[in-house]
Amino acid sequence: MHNLDQIVQAASAAFAATDDPDALEQIKAIYLGKSGRITELLKGMAKLPPDERRAAGTAINRAKDAVESALNLRREAIREMALAARLAEEALDVTLPGRGQSRGGLHPVTRTLERIEALFHSIGFEVADGPEIEADFQNFTALNTPEDHPARSMHDTFYLQNESGGVADGVLLRTHTSPIQVRYMQAHVARHSDLATMPEIRVIAPGRVYRVDSDATHSPMFHQVEGLWIGENVSFADLKGVIGDFLRRFFESDDLQVRFRPSFFPFTEPSAEIDMAFTSGALKGRWLEIAGCGMVHPNVLRHVHIDPEKYSGFAFGMGPDRLTMLRYGVNDLRLFFDGDLRFLRQFA
Repeated sequence: MHNLDQIVQAASAAFAATDDPDALEQIKAIYLGKSGRITELLKGMAKLPPDERRAAGTAINRAKDAVESALNLRREAIREMALAARLAEEALDVTLPGRGQSRGGLHPVTRTLERIEALFHSIGFEVADGPEIEADFQNFTALNTPEDHPARSMHDTFYLQNESGGVADGVLLRTHTSPIQVRYMQAHVARHSDLATMPEIRVIAPGRVYRVDSDATHSPMFHQVEGLWIGENVSFADLKGVIGDFLRRFFESDDLQVRFRPSFFPFTEPSAEIDMAFTSGALKGRWLEIAGCGMVHPNVLRHVHIDPEKYSGFAFGMGPDRLTMLRYGVNDLRLFFDGDLRFLRQFA
């Protein structure tokens, strides 16, 4: 019995000396494992005389219970110490003032798009929408784009893959929002069977577009706003008046200079690039290309069953991302799409 008391005391002291759960289990094995000291005593009972076994078994089991009790107490103590350490590490000072929730805001490009839509809506233009995954007909053919035009190549345009991994026939990510104009004209003609009395078409088409291009002023995904005015006797003079008025109202300045340079687009004839110059500030006197425009090509009107002998019109396309850069003084387009909240919070 004296030996059992020593074993219990030694086990309890060993348990109390460690704070490591793994070390505690190793000490347990010394006393209660398959070859532990108490387990060996239980195995040795078979060698005792029958009249001594009962008393010896009772004493050994009592010692075993005492060791297990000391073990469980130490396990719980180690668990509580670990929890206390974790709570201390993750402690919250409830006396600190609350941080509150930060206020969200519209993305600067979204602000620009809403401003553009509001300005054109004020002079009678509707806002149209269309799919970003487009058919070749609406994106190229209906816009008088030749089969060998560079824009149709995979170096410029994102084509979708078919199930076998090849290029899907005539399916692509739209390269401009002009397909919206084509779809709008098709729907407009379908609604007005009597083309002789067809009302004017005045629409802008804002949205995301995709091209294989990426640098400080270009992004593979960017935004575009295209405009279209179709009616009787619509002229280039109307185009100049609409664009000039829009730019002055957008930048809230009557001192802007606007010029039209001859250019070429397959869907307009004649075509022009629109340049703008500020008369004051950091960009004073510097001409910046803002948009492309022109009178709608007769072939485009024929593709949507509008008589080019009776109706004429103009179209234009501008990049709201670039307008946003100019309006807010940002010199790298990629900042708009990096998702850096430090940059975006300036516009909230």
